[in-house]
Amino acid sequence: MAVAREELQKDLEEVKELLTKATRKRVRDVLAAEKQKLELEIKNQPPPKPKDVTEEEKSSLGGYTVKINNYGWDQSDKFVKIYISLNGVQKLPAENVQVNFTERSFDLLVKNLNGKNYTMTFNNLLKPISVEGSSRKIKTDMILVMCKKKREEKWDCLTQVEKESKEKEKAAYDTTDPSEGLMNILKKMYAEGDDEMKRTINKAWVESREKQYKGDIPMDI
Repeated sequence: MAVAREELQKDLEEVKELLTKATRKRVRDVLAAEKQKLELEIKNQPPPKPKDVTEEEKSSLGGYTVKINNYGWDQSDKFVKIYISLNGVQKLPAENVQVNFTERSFDLLVKNLNGKNYTMTFNNLLKPISVEGSSRKIKTDMILVMCKKKREEKWDCLTQVEKESKEKEKAAYDTTDPSEGLMNILKKMYAEGDDEMKRTINKAWVESREKQYKGDIPMDI
């Protein structure tokens, strides 16, 4: 799309040049009509998407690229604030720290920090943000990304995915039977735990069943 716009712009410049040299009315009328047509085409060309620009910049970067996974966040009435720790980031030129915002996402790119590039992408933010009102600040060993809320309301988490994950987790534990809720928690701990955690849970389970068989704990009928 950028190439088409550039070609149209070149055509327009050439038509303007010819207009300055043309002397016959019929020729000038034809050139003027073409000039107007080209100007309209350029005006109707869609602007390049911020994401496309970002991806193009990323592909042109040299060196090793690190994906940022650690961050902290909080919020005020007007802003959601994301804190990213990067040693020495304050020493970089300001243009090396770029953030592209959309209504439901932002994309951070840090170029050439100690020979590495750093990226972080948040898609499907929980609620819409104001692109114009959002910004980033560079502090000592830290980047602060400030997403301006479109509506002044509390965010329970950062993304829609996090919200859905929490709702599923809550549904698994929210049961009228306390023993069933406990069993769900143990199953989750077992699935996510390391070998030591699994051995501990297995041992507790075996001991519990042995007590039931001996009559120390009443069994469910």
